[in-house]
Amino acid sequence: MTALWTSDELRAATGGTLAAEVAVTGISIDTRSLAPGDLFVALRDTRDGHDFVADALAKGAAAALVDRDPPGVAPDAPLLRVAETLAGLTALGAAGRARSDARVVGVTGSVGKTTTKEMLRVALAAFGPTHASAASFNNHWGVPITLARMPRDAAFAVIEMGMNQRGEIAPLTRLAQPHVGVITTTGTAHIGNLGSEEAIAEEKGDILLGIEAGGTLVIPADSRFATRLAARAKETGLAVLTHGEAPGADARLLSYEGSEDGGRAEILLRGERIGVMLAAPGRHVALNACAVLAAVAALGLSPRTAAAALPAFGAPAGRGRRSRVVVPGGEALLIDDSYNASPPSIRAGLAVLAAQAATRRIAALGDMRELGDEAPAIHASLAPDAAQACDLVFCCGEMMGHLYRALPEGRRGAHLPDSASLAPVLKQALRPGDAVLVKGSLGSRMAVVVEALTEGMRP
Repeated sequence: MTALWTSDELRAATGGTLAAEVAVTGISIDTRSLAPGDLFVALRDTRDGHDFVADALAKGAAAALVDRDPPGVAPDAPLLRVAETLAGLTALGAAGRARSDARVVGVTGSVGKTTTKEMLRVALAAFGPTHASAASFNNHWGVPITLARMPRDAAFAVIEMGMNQRGEIAPLTRLAQPHVGVITTTGTAHIGNLGSEEAIAEEKGDILLGIEAGGTLVIPADSRFATRLAARAKETGLAVLTHGEAPGADARLLSYEGSEDGGRAEILLRGERIGVMLAAPGRHVALNACAVLAAVAALGLSPRTAAAALPAFGAPAGRGRRSRVVVPGGEALLIDDSYNASPPSIRAGLAVLAAQAATRRIAALGDMRELGDEAPAIHASLAPDAAQACDLVFCCGEMMGHLYRALPEGRRGAHLPDSASLAPVLKQALRPGDAVLVKGSLGSRMAVVVEALTEGMRP
């Protein structure tokens, strides 16, 4: 395997010292997923990564990036020593970006970031080797890791960028230096931290601060901040493309016909009608496809070729993935959308649930986080959507109690304090022919519910 980084390159990129000569083939921050040949980066998060360096080397890590002596490690171990490991990783990411000739697309937004990123991964692979963020690696360590992992032969790269505080997007986009920046949506996610939708839109718009000269910003035409975002982009000399359903959008969704497991969209892109078959259900997925085709066009590539590739896209785990789970007497359909939640994404998930051919449609919903003082009212406002889409709604968490109490009595399944207590109640309630949507913010740990429903089943 061709080395991702040689010893000389590691030293030059980080300014660190490394006595050994190694060939690194990957980057890891977790010994549970580490592969032989990886550079293990000893970050400090909830736990200090230095405590796992010995384990990483025993599992075949080629070297470890450290800023102190790790315990249980021989004096001659292959240690890349830097002043601070996060800064060292960031420097390595910057070097990975600087040496690459890949055309880079940066993706941010209140909802739809990961789905759009994964759709772009599929679409751009039709044109050449494509590298993209793993999972939701979109923060101050995730973006550097993604850039540091970029293969030497990548023709395209898709970098997801997230935030939950003001001022987080700017350093990420300046590190990634995208040629095209995509804003999927502007909404209320993290409004408790940023204070207003205007502040959220400004933060998302900061992706333009790192876009290469002559690049393009792709913005949501349906956002009430579209005019302001477009003006900011044009002030800095960037081209602008819009996506959505609004009349005049450059990539406009003309129609969508959904089915249980997918759908067909017709998108008007610069006067050309393009049909798109989607293997993941939901109108929101079709809207993400508009953003994808706009980004492809901004790169000077064929949107029609990209559209032909999109049927290979399927919803990832925790992002709407569908599977069958065993229940007493038969099977039920599980829609695993457990990774995160916001008001628009819950409404989108409920719409997907409503489209399922099922004996009963059931939602299991956990709290949405970082919504500030309006959180109780925002949760309760989802009750009409839930009542229309569902036969039964199960909830967990303090905030979801407001939704639960706003439901008609006949739609109430149960309200529990947390996902661990909800899981067995929901599992016992499921019957053959049911369809169940599991959704909530990451902090609500709704994956616990998914794990309970899929326990003992093959992946």
